[in-house]
Amino acid sequence: MSLREGFWLDRQLANRNVSIPDGLRQLHDAGNLRNFEIAAGRAEGEAAGPIFADSDVYKWLEAAAWEYAREADEQLLADQLKITELVAAAQEPDGYLNTVVRLREGKRYAHPERDHEHYCAGHLIQAAVAQKRATGRDDLLNVAVRVADHLVREFGPGSATGSAGDVDGHPVIETALVELYRETGERAYLDLAEWFVDARGHATLERFGGNSTYLSDRVPVREATTVEGHAVRAVYLATGAADVAIETSDSELLATLGRQYDHMAATKQYVTGGLGSRWEGEAFGDPYELPSDRAYAETCAAIGAVQWAWRMLLGTGEAFYAHQIERLLFNGFLAGVSLRGGDYFYVNPLQVRHDAHADDERNPKNGRLRWFGCACCPPNIMRTLASLGGYLATTNGDGVQVHQYVPGVLRASTDAGDVEVRVDTAYPWDGTIRITVAEAPAEAITLSLRVPDWADGATLDGVDVAPGRYATITRAFAAGDVLELVLPLTPRITHPHPRADALRGSVAIERGPLVYAFEGADQPEGVVLDDERIEPGSVTQASAPDLVPGIVGVSVRTAEGRELTGIPYFAWANRGGDDMRVWLPES
Repeated sequence: MSLREGFWLDRQLANRNVSIPDGLRQLHDAGNLRNFEIAAGRAEGEAAGPIFADSDVYKWLEAAAWEYAREADEQLLADQLKITELVAAAQEPDGYLNTVVRLREGKRYAHPERDHEHYCAGHLIQAAVAQKRATGRDDLLNVAVRVADHLVREFGPGSATGSAGDVDGHPVIETALVELYRETGERAYLDLAEWFVDARGHATLERFGGNSTYLSDRVPVREATTVEGHAVRAVYLATGAADVAIETSDSELLATLGRQYDHMAATKQYVTGGLGSRWEGEAFGDPYELPSDRAYAETCAAIGAVQWAWRMLLGTGEAFYAHQIERLLFNGFLAGVSLRGGDYFYVNPLQVRHDAHADDERNPKNGRLRWFGCACCPPNIMRTLASLGGYLATTNGDGVQVHQYVPGVLRASTDAGDVEVRVDTAYPWDGTIRITVAEAPAEAITLSLRVPDWADGATLDGVDVAPGRYATITRAFAAGDVLELVLPLTPRITHPHPRADALRGSVAIERGPLVYAFEGADQPEGVVLDDERIEPGSVTQASAPDLVPGIVGVSVRTAEGRELTGIPYFAWANRGGDDMRVWLPES
């Protein structure tokens, strides 16, 4: 499957050519790159940044690789290769590579509950696979293979070292090893990934002082019924487990992960797709513990959930996971980056109170920041934006499945022959999606178009189609054939689950895939959003501030007759920090 032209999110909102070069400067200024220079013997000094500082460099390398694949830029390639050479120079003879642990701790794998050694290795491997696929070069892949071979020797049932039974405090190595297996065909990487998945949940990290719940080490993956603890860790672990299930044809594990995802989506996910309701531990709360103002909803958790949902979609073909990806991308993820593309949120609450006090750099009341002391989110956003084209569509022997609607050209191969279709749409502002066939085999193929679960009244070529499923057409197509899917985009009221106490009596407003927020800057003078109640049934489509091309707003009427203006949640806080809320009490 290949894609040409842009994804709506990156084309109109997040300017990656701003964020990626800017991110490289930030990594230099923060000392992340100097750590590698010191470890390579090219500089002197002490390690800078958090214990996992290496991972931010690797996430940037992955972003740069996917961006280069999207649009070749020789300076971007030169920057990649320069940093790759530095990374290779810092690698130790037996393949181990972690500059901060080496320079600051002096002993490997002494504190797996906190030192993120496997986590950093995982991001290195992911960057290496991206670079290989995007540029065809083996420079970073050679480093990653040496790291992976080191891990195979040191960990798992075949290891004779004292650390053989340990897992890392932060999952991601599982996904990375599976991807490296896909790239190289080396079975030992898949076997170790499976071992890491099954080794978790036995409280092995408690002997180092770790908290089993926080570290996703309390319940074995195959026995868990939900997600718990640190939200990013939990969804990254589930993502790796899904990869293992798919590659080993483990239908039982995949079904277990499906039940975990269902429970998370039903009881622990915000309407924006955001995950994590507790600042304490950046963690999931109990079922239906979803306070708007204390929502953590870390940007990285939304990214991890997209990765998990994508794998579940590939493994099951169920439209539910594509719906989830849409909700997460347009709301929980996209709110984490500014419209300019170079300013970020770490935390994404659904309410910021009037006159709120911000005592933490992560608090959105401070406005968006260029970088963070814990800078996991900015380069994670960069790599996600750069790879968005990979989430649009899939192909199998029978035909093409379109999961997300963006303007561009999709090319695919089926058993019957090559297929090329052009997608024209102004989605999400307009609900008309035109699919024009440019090339198709003489034999019949199936085109499957996702109908979102909110799209009551949707039609395909004028015929009603059921929401929440794929509308399929099987026939022999000819060049010039056009399909037209129309998705109604009337603003709608969303009610919370009755057990979500913090939301009782309130409603949210959605239009198409977008959740709307009400920001202080857009309201009549003197309005304090904390005090307002709205009239049921008063929601209408409305004009909105010209924040992005084509933007559509909504309007609601308060009990006192004032009109409040809502904008897409992803666009809030691009005019400074302000009070905001998604859920509005009804009068």
